Amino acid sequence: MATILPVNGKEPQFGENCFIAPNATIVGEVNMGADCSIWFNAVIRGDVHYIKMGDQVNVQDGAIIHCTYQKHPTHIGSNVSIGHNAMVHGCTIHDNVLIGMGSIVMDACVVHSNAIIAAGAVVLEGTIVEAGSIYAGVPAKKVKMVSEDLIHGEINRISNNYVKYASWFSDYNDAPDAAKKVGE
Repeated sequence: MATILPVNGKEPQFGENCFIAPNATIVGEVNMGADCSIWFNAVIRGDVHYIKMGDQVNVQDGAIIHCTYQKHPTHIGSNVSIGHNAMVHGCTIHDNVLIGMGSIVMDACVVHSNAIIAAGAVVLEGTIVEAGSIYAGVPAKKVKMVSEDLIHGEINRISNNYVKYASWFSDYNDAPDAAKKVGE
C-alpha cells in the first residue's frame, strides 16, 4: 500500500483517474490533477513547501519531487513526464515537458513548454530552459531546438503511454480512498 501522509495538517489531494503505485510515497501539501501516475518507489514530498501538478503528469519509478523549506515550491504543468530516477527540486516545469531519466532539475529553475531535459543532465540552480529546446550535459546547456516530430513523437507519446500503462492497474489504486480529491 502506498504511503500517503498528511504533514502539519496538509494532505495530498488527487484529481480523477490517478494511479499511485503500492510503494510510492506522497506526503504533505501535494495537489495533482487528473490522469496522473506515480510509479514504483517514486517519492513526492510536499512537507517543507507545496507541490502542484497539472493533468497527465507521470512520475516514473524512483523519481523524487521535493522543495526548499519556505523558499521554493515545485510547480509542474500538464502533460509532463518525469523519467526514472530523476530529481525535480523547488522549480517550475511548464506544460509538455520531458524530464529525462536520471536528470536533476534544481531550485529556482524554470523549464518552459515543449522542452526536453536529456537523460543524466544536471540543470543548475536558477537556470531558465528556453521553450522548445533540449538541454543536456553536466551542467546542462542548450544543445538544440525540439522539432515538431520530437514534441509529438516523444513528449506527447510518452505522456499518453503512461496514461495507458496506468490503466493496466485499474484494479489497484490508492488515490481515491487514501486522500481527498482536488476540489472536494
